[in-house]
Amino acid sequence: MTEPPVSRRERKKAATRQAIADAALQLFLERGYDHVSIRDIAETADVSTATVFKHFTGKEALVFDQEESTDAHLIAAVQQRATDQSVLDALRQHVLDTWLPIAAHPQWQEFNHLVNSTPALRAYAERMWARHTDTLGAAIADEFGVDHDNLACAALARFVLEVPVLAQGQKDRRAAVEEVFDILANGWQPPGKAAAARSM
Repeated sequence: MTEPPVSRRERKKAATRQAIADAALQLFLERGYDHVSIRDIAETADVSTATVFKHFTGKEALVFDQEESTDAHLIAAVQQRATDQSVLDALRQHVLDTWLPIAAHPQWQEFNHLVNSTPALRAYAERMWARHTDTLGAAIADEFGVDHDNLACAALARFVLEVPVLAQGQKDRRAAVEEVFDILANGWQPPGKAAAARSM
């Protein structure tokens, strides 16, 4: 399906938002989250503080500037998958397509350190993770015509969103993502048996 063209005004708005987010991240990485004000960010991005708040609800949201689209992408991964593709395989592909490029970014380690070393950002990330889990769980439940509090759907959503956390410390991130999804698809096996099964 062809997406409608984006207007010049919307392009300009998106560019301004991205410039503000980029300026904020640069300052946070250079000075530390707690030592940067909204005014500092506005000056670096060459906008007013009012413009910053027009695009972002607060300092935490500036760090997670892609959050708005995450829920929509999770829902789309489930609802717009190919007719012959399972929900689990669609989510596997979604994680491979979206998270691996992020994890390969040169600033990924710095970004992770910023979040993990800042209590306010850790708390925000946890709340964000919970919201995304609820959204994905509901989308999965809708696909199978069950209630949104269905335990199997909620569990799958939690496990899927935890895959990047499990894979990020591995040397081969792609292989790690594939392995975790294989566990979700086939059930957990003791390490020796799992290795033997893969080699058959």
